[in-house]
Order: sequence, then structure tokens, then C-alpha cells
Amino acid sequence: MFDSLSDRLSSTFKKIRGQGHLSEKNMQEGLREVRLALLEADVNFHVVKEFINQVEEKALGQNIINSLSPEQVLIKIVNDELVSLLGDEQVGVDVSGKKPVKIMLVGLQGSGKTTSCAKIANYLRSTYKLKPYLVPADVYRPAAIEQLKVLGKQLDIPVYDSNINMNPVDICTKALKEAELAGCDLVLFDTAGRLHIDEPLMQELSAIKKAVQVEEILFVADAMTGQDAVKVVESFNEKLTISGVVLTKMDGDARGGAALSLRKVTGKSIKFVGLGEKVSDLELFHPERIASRILGMGDIVSLVEKAQLEFSEDEAKVLADKMLRAEFDLEDFRSQMRKMKKLGSMKGLLKMIPGLGSMAGKLGDMEVPEKEMARSEAIINSMTVFERQNPKQINASRKERIAKGSGVAVAKVNQLLKQFEQMNTMMQGFMGGGKKGKMPQLPGGMKMPSLAGMGGMPGMGGFGGGMGGMDAMGDFSMGAGEGAKAKLSKKALAERKKKKLSKKQRKKH
Repeated sequence: MFDSLSDRLSSTFKKIRGQGHLSEKNMQEGLREVRLALLEADVNFHVVKEFINQVEEKALGQNIINSLSPEQVLIKIVNDELVSLLGDEQVGVDVSGKKPVKIMLVGLQGSGKTTSCAKIANYLRSTYKLKPYLVPADVYRPAAIEQLKVLGKQLDIPVYDSNINMNPVDICTKALKEAELAGCDLVLFDTAGRLHIDEPLMQELSAIKKAVQVEEILFVADAMTGQDAVKVVESFNEKLTISGVVLTKMDGDARGGAALSLRKVTGKSIKFVGLGEKVSDLELFHPERIASRILGMGDIVSLVEKAQLEFSEDEAKVLADKMLRAEFDLEDFRSQMRKMKKLGSMKGLLKMIPGLGSMAGKLGDMEVPEKEMARSEAIINSMTVFERQNPKQINASRKERIAKGSGVAVAKVNQLLKQFEQMNTMMQGFMGGGKKGKMPQLPGGMKMPSLAGMGGMPGMGGFGGGMGGMDAMGDFSMGAGEGAKAKLSKKALAERKKKKLSKKQRKKH
């Protein structure tokens, strides 16, 4: 979302690199570029003016100490001001009050209220162990009621059985009673929207607010609307006194102006951001992390949190043990590849790793790794269980059948098997202190970059930035490999490697 702004700021900082101090001249040149970058990102003009003044006041004439360059000093000052602009600290939803906690979602039509309603319910349930209840109160768009019911069924969350012939206020009051009877301690109201703000809409929302006495009113804003989103938030806040903002479509190509302007102009904190269509694609809004991403410094904390949701330390140790014993097979690889895909696109993951944000834009078509992963998975899916567990036993006739089943040439099957074998050999070399040779390509033709500093991530291993799911093959930095190694002698390991299936076993499969 902040790609163009990040690139522009990076270019600006490079221009003052190597200079001994922050003079008035180089500061004016640098801040002129920063000002233009923010304006092009659709940040509110008054916000930009105040931001530049604050940076200039703190940076002008500041001496360079402790081996810091002018570039580093300016980045630090801009980072601090960005964090302040975005809200200083993360502000979540208060669920500590009287139960049930009642949250009302408002906003214009098409902003993503219904999906956000389900996402927030899912997030609060998993984070605070609450029992949510969903209330579809948008009777003007029939699909909204059905959509929330489908999402509720998908998440196994109860949904009030409303219909388009009911009054929205009655729906909310009756649903609240049903939720209390069902023992639910969190109720989310999905209200109606319009293409524009009008008086009947505001009267209806005010009536619902008064009838159910909500603790939180969250305005759902589409990040793609830029400055218009800021104006609409102000109007809703004037009538309803909202408690915070949910910014959707943050994974899109919007310029980021709404996110950078909302807090300063309205005084309301952004509490959640939507990053995709899946119900799990919701994150708390952390100002300091967003500022780091904008300045190209990555967001390793969010990346670790994503990884921890998909990979467990116990699983990593089991996989490490299987690798050491040469028992890691294509079923394990497919499982890890599927989990890796849940973390997001390769481009998105690279941007979250400090120092690699710029690499994401230089690797060309970033959809290629995803396509290669999909092809590799299709090939593995076309194999039998026996073949996935014993890839060395796949002969020519089996390869031909697998190729036909996955819609690829036999050469692609051969390539996958060869690269999987190379990968296994390399992993065992790392685990057992073998030779450090050239990194092989991963199955599917994906190259593995060497990323220093990634070894300490739970379940991510020390092997690169997410290509093909290989990061998830074990947390070797935690000593899982050494523990497994101690349990297995060199002689036993050699015997396992030499072990082959008998002809009778092959015939059975």
C-alpha cells in the first residue's frame, strides 16, 4: 500500500548520505522531497505541513554523534514523527467492561462492514476467548444478511435470523436478548450503509445506538478512498461519536493517505486493518510497525506473529528429526508449503524483513513463486501416498502417470524430484555439520535467497525468505537439529540411508 511513498522516501534519504551534518540547505532539499512524497500519497495538506515543520524543527542543525550519518538521523526523526502521526501506540477494543460487550459497525456501502464484522468476531474470540454473536441489521441490501449468515456458519459463530422485512432497531434489540440467552459475551451489529451520507441513515444508526447501548462504534473505511474517507469519518463522528476506525483493503494499491491522515484530522485511532478477503486477514493497527514499513525497515515482529500462528516449536523439532533421519518426504513438504502460503505473498513477506523491502520490487514478477508452488503442489497431489512417502521409488511409468494427472510435462516431475533430493541432502548437511555448498533451487524451480538474521523465528528456520515453504522446515537455531543428532549415531544414520524396500513391498504398492 505504501510502496510509492516508501520508494520516494528512500530516494530522498540517499541524497543526503555521506554529508557531515544536517545543514539548512540539505534539510530543505530533503524535506521538499518528503513533502511531495506525502502529498502524492494523498495525505491531508494541513497534516503534511505540520509534519514537515515538526521534522525540520527537530533536525535542523543537529550534530551527528555516535557514528550516525545525517541520513540515519533524519530517518530516526521522520520515523518518530510518523509514529506520532499514526497515533503513538496501538489502541485496541476494550472488552473488559460489562458483558456482553456490544460493538456496532458503521460506514458507507461497499466499505467492507459485513466481512469486517466476522473478522473482528473471529479475532476477539481467539484473542480474548469470548463467545461472539453476529447481528445482520442491514435490511436494505439482502445479500448482506445472507453473507453474514454464511460467514457465521464458516466460523461456527451464531447469527441472528433476521430478514429484510424487519425493522433494524427491532432486529438489534431482539438479537441482544437472544445473545444473552445463548450465553454470548460479545455482540457485533452489522448496520446498513449508503452510497453517501444522508439524514435517514444517521437517524437509524442513532436509534440503534440508543436502543442497545453499545460500548464501541467502529467506523469501517475503505483505504482506497483516500481523503474522502477522512471526510466521511468526520461526518459520522459528529453524529454518532465513533470510538475508532477499521481500515479495509490495506493490501491494495492505495497510496496510504487515509491511514496517515485519519488519526491527526479526526482524533480517532485506527484499531484494525483488513489485509485480504479471508476471515483471518485482520490485524491490529500498530503505528510503530506501519512507520517501519513505510521507511523500508521491515516489520519482523508482525512476521514472527504470523509464523507463530501457523508453526509450532514441537512441530519444528519433529520435522528436524525427520530430516536428520532422511525421512522428510513429499507429504511433509506439501504440508509446510500449504502453511507457508497462509503467511501471504512472497512480495509481502520480503517487505516485512528488515533490509529486504527494496528487494521485493527488484525480483521481477513476484507471482512466479506462487505459481511454481501451485504447480509443485499439483504434482505432489497427483502422487499416491506411497509415492509421496517414498519419492525414490517413483519410476518412469509412475512419472508419466503423475505428469498426466497434474497437467505438466514429465520433465517437470523429474525437476521436482531432483530438486527435492538436493534440498534433502543440503538440509542434512546443515543439520549434521556437512559441507556448505551452493544453495540448490527449491522444488518447482524457486531459488532460495540467504537471509541473515531469520534463524531465530519460531518455525521459520534459517533458510531464507519464504520461497516454497522451506522456512517452515524446522527451527534449527533453537537446537532442534542438535537434539535429534544426539539420539542417532553415524552408523545408524548410514544404515537408514542405505535401507531399501524389498521387491515384495514394491509389488504391494
